[in-house]
Amino acid sequence: MGKPAALDVRHVVVDTDTGIDDALALLYLAGKVDTHIAAITSVYGNTEIESALSNIARVLEVAQLEETLVARGASSPLVGQARIASHVHGGDGLGDIWSDQMMPKNVAAINAAHLLVELGNKSPGYYDLLLLGPLTNVGLALEIDPNILTRYRKVVIMGGSGPFPPLGTVQMVDANTQNDPEAATRVYGAQRTSMVMVGVNITAKTILDENHVDILRKSDTACSRFAIAILEAYMNFYQYAWGRRVSPVHDGLAAGLLLQPEWITEAAIGPIEVTTDGYFTRGHLACTADGAPVSWLTSTAPETLVVLDANKDAFISDFINVLSAD
Repeated sequence: MGKPAALDVRHVVVDTDTGIDDALALLYLAGKVDTHIAAITSVYGNTEIESALSNIARVLEVAQLEETLVARGASSPLVGQARIASHVHGGDGLGDIWSDQMMPKNVAAINAAHLLVELGNKSPGYYDLLLLGPLTNVGLALEIDPNILTRYRKVVIMGGSGPFPPLGTVQMVDANTQNDPEAATRVYGAQRTSMVMVGVNITAKTILDENHVDILRKSDTACSRFAIAILEAYMNFYQYAWGRRVSPVHDGLAAGLLLQPEWITEAAIGPIEVTTDGYFTRGHLACTADGAPVSWLTSTAPETLVVLDANKDAFISDFINVLSAD
């Protein structure tokens, strides 16, 4: 998965709780010839922080990118307790396939929040920031430097729920916002150069089906074998949602739309409100389904580009091609 030096390469810093879809997103980024994973910061969420670090190491080994800089991040939210998604991703975050843990070879001497600040301030406008887990590390980075997101060329968040839905619609819960609503409020309220929300309103409709899984099986590369192994646990969970052994590509889609923004076919722009009904917490575009203002006084957060639809077929085709390539 090496990179030709002559290409105009996009340099990406990834913040991840390294569950199954995070690992696939990292492999996808690693396989894109015009993309360089500059650093990875770990956070709790899909699994505990030690497993998140171990899973980063395991992915980097498969991708032959073991010298990538990795930083240890937050093990719990800014307020309250973490809700670890072991029922979805397994106890270790990757389906409990391995009995041992690994440690990344190039672990930063500073924590994730400080590394995010250091990278942004050292090279303003150079890095893109891809956020795949709870936003705790970025919330802590904003305590250090309230303007740190202005130092990144673009911030893409796999999180939130898009606009408020039509009346009577059943909504998915975005685990990343749910795990740390205080950090999400800070991030969506912070000054930034560019911010894109890729929420569960669109990622839940972006599906790896049985045919895609069959392509990965038949390709029989190191990357595809790893992908199939961890996908088994994901499909074990999602089969009880749809009656089929398929799975959404939550984090992979966010990675894809960072790299190929032309795949965004419909979007809206506005401030994000982090709201709770007392049980679930969601990040929504601050307007109703028909575009009217919401019924309460909202904050004065900067605008976020909220993805409403995308060329999912183009993304899935590219995703499968990259994961199944030699």
